[in-house]
Amino acid sequence: MVGQSKGGETGWRIIVVDDEEALRETVAEYLAGQGFRVRSAASGRDLDTLLAAEPADLILMDVHMPGEDGLTLARRIRSAAATPIIMLTAADDIVDRVAGLEVGADDYVVKPFDLRELKARIRAVLRRYTAVPPTAPEPPPANGAAPAGADLVSCGVVFLDMEAHCLVRRDGTRDMLTAMEFDLLRVFLQNPNRVLTRDRLLDLAHDRDNEPFDRSIDVRVTRLRKKIEADPAKPQAIKTVRGVGYLFVPGPRGT
Repeated sequence: MVGQSKGGETGWRIIVVDDEEALRETVAEYLAGQGFRVRSAASGRDLDTLLAAEPADLILMDVHMPGEDGLTLARRIRSAAATPIIMLTAADDIVDRVAGLEVGADDYVVKPFDLRELKARIRAVLRRYTAVPPTAPEPPPANGAAPAGADLVSCGVVFLDMEAHCLVRRDGTRDMLTAMEFDLLRVFLQNPNRVLTRDRLLDLAHDRDNEPFDRSIDVRVTRLRKKIEADPAKPQAIKTVRGVGYLFVPGPRGT
């Protein structure tokens, strides 16, 4: 998980990945001047080398790069770790934005961007991540109740650890959530058995200043269903209300 340094919001370890040298150096220099610890990479191979030397608290990554592109890199990183990822996308390419969210990115920034906006988005994503997850709890009892003393909330066939921002399965194993996934699931848990429109979900689970789009909610719901439903094709916890939005039904489902 992400670990915050003693310097407060600054001091976070960030890697900027972009094959455009001028942009990469400009962003790295600016963020370093804001107190972040910045390294830069021109390719997926360079990124792997940097991560092997020291983990990152956040990766800022361009979508379109020669060789292994940003989407492929993000998918590979997300399969192994919960490191926050912000994608850099073209101004007119909504397909990139949707694809980035589908592979597990936490946010996107549209080129060309203002460096102050970039800093704000980086800090917003980092603030949504917790510091260090607690030790994995004992497996929940078969009746679906959370173990005593654990801050676990039932959702679908798993439990949400509110402190660690991750899902806990019945065998005690954990499934990490991105910041966006956690925010959306938290909103559903806070509004059980209520139909929420996409606009309302965007208001409650995302910063409107980040210019989210309606499809981002659908993408996140799809990802959450794969993690909390017994059968994502026949969801019982997060139900679709056609033409309106979504309905969250609390309580354990299935076995």
